[in-house]
Amino acid sequence: MLSDTASAPAAPTVPTTHPLHAALDPARVAALLDRVVASPRAERRTTTAPFTGLPLVSVPTSTPQDVANAVEAARRAQRDWAARPVGERAAVLLRLHDLVLEHQGEALDLVQLEAGKARAHAFEEVADIAIVARHYARTGPSLLADTRRPGLVPLLSTSTEVRHPKGVVGVIAPWNYPLTLAVSDALPALLAGNAVVVKPDSQTPLSALWAAELLHRAGVPEGVFAVVVGDSATVGGALVDSCDYVCFTGSTATGRRVAEQAARRLVGASLELGGKNSLYVTEDVDVEVAAEGAVRASFASAGQLCVSTERLLVHEAVADRFLEAFLRRVRALRLGPGLDFDADMGSLVSRRQLDAVAAHVDGAVAAGARVLAGARARPDVGPLFYEPTVLADVPADNPCWVEETFGPVVSVRVVGGDDEAVRVANDTAYGLNASVWVRDLRRGRAIARRLQAGTVNVNEGYLTAWTATGAPMGGMKDSGLGRRHGAEGLLKYTESQTIGVQRMVHRGLGMGRVYDLDGATYTRAMTWGLRALKMLGAR
Repeated sequence: MLSDTASAPAAPTVPTTHPLHAALDPARVAALLDRVVASPRAERRTTTAPFTGLPLVSVPTSTPQDVANAVEAARRAQRDWAARPVGERAAVLLRLHDLVLEHQGEALDLVQLEAGKARAHAFEEVADIAIVARHYARTGPSLLADTRRPGLVPLLSTSTEVRHPKGVVGVIAPWNYPLTLAVSDALPALLAGNAVVVKPDSQTPLSALWAAELLHRAGVPEGVFAVVVGDSATVGGALVDSCDYVCFTGSTATGRRVAEQAARRLVGASLELGGKNSLYVTEDVDVEVAAEGAVRASFASAGQLCVSTERLLVHEAVADRFLEAFLRRVRALRLGPGLDFDADMGSLVSRRQLDAVAAHVDGAVAAGARVLAGARARPDVGPLFYEPTVLADVPADNPCWVEETFGPVVSVRVVGGDDEAVRVANDTAYGLNASVWVRDLRRGRAIARRLQAGTVNVNEGYLTAWTATGAPMGGMKDSGLGRRHGAEGLLKYTESQTIGVQRMVHRGLGMGRVYDLDGATYTRAMTWGLRALKMLGAR
């Protein structure tokens, strides 16, 4: 059942006063926390604001039994939700579109305070929900409609493809995009008639709870979208063990465990995992335009973005000019913790993430890499800030070149041409995103086809492919399984059923008469019929 945190003798909801924390109204936060599926006397965990390093909010945590209760309630609510016409469910998504845009200010504050990102990057999450809601509301009903398929014999047999909801979908979302990844993957699941139980990262529950409230205001019934909070192993594991489909975004190591756990129950899963993404600058670009795009691609959300650029491959013919323009922009980036649009880049999310980024950079420098920009923490700005960093000459076997850093760090390598760029970009266990900057678009498309990445952007870092919600988005190799967006991003939440119908005909006609033939005659008749169907263009 939904918790009644007001009645629980617990720590204050907002435990510490700070000027930035004043954006959190305690009564408003308490109302959001009431949506956590947890017992009235649940244990609580205090989150930390990355901007300040101070306690942010005391959150009730769910138990495996709470997860079971949430899934059971979702199953009950899902039946009535699925029985509604798909047009009604689509209308809910369109109302959510309007509500998210209308109340974006509160969402931006929550995302910034929980994840530490710059406000412009927080807005990407608001925009994403609106884009995805509109797209599936407008295209989803036709994708879910019954589809007639031809049978073996025209006029005598037909089949119909029907789509049924899976039931209860479990969404396990990370901390780096706490609003987008808790909600956008849930929207097509809801449209398909499923209920959804979301487990946000323990650092960022308020963003998911805010979305849950807006979904309810848009028309999603209670129980159809629920939020559980807790650690991945216990609460996340309980969710994987009880739902009918799993949507996971996170590290490759955790994704493998989720896939194994789901496979034991023969439950489907889609996984968007890590990446080591390359951006290639060809020799015919406008270096100023390419440099501006490369900065955005590398340092959006302080590099804590699965599709962020971490390898920068620059054609030798423009390397000097491009790097001058690129470094000039990198060094001009403004760092800051404010709940406004004054900062270009925000903070890392945790001490653990800061230590991981610093370890990659320090290890690369110790192995011979050169620092072109950054490479130092900025505690004068905030406890978890790290300067946007550009390295050169990183050894090919160094962790900073091989492994996902997930921070504001990009390594530069000069290449001799397209073939070398493609070889270097593909030389990774990952295959999530890539970018090509080129004046000749035909050449850009040709290079893109050679790159082993689920999405490739030409003359953009990641937004062109990400916002093309009609096209699938996901990873190759160790970057995941399945896709979000596009038809697959909706239909993965359904079970397909084929209903074959054989027409009843007068005695002496139809397939029954054919089956009465002796084996040799039947074989000859079928062989003749199959040849005729081919000649007639049957599919």
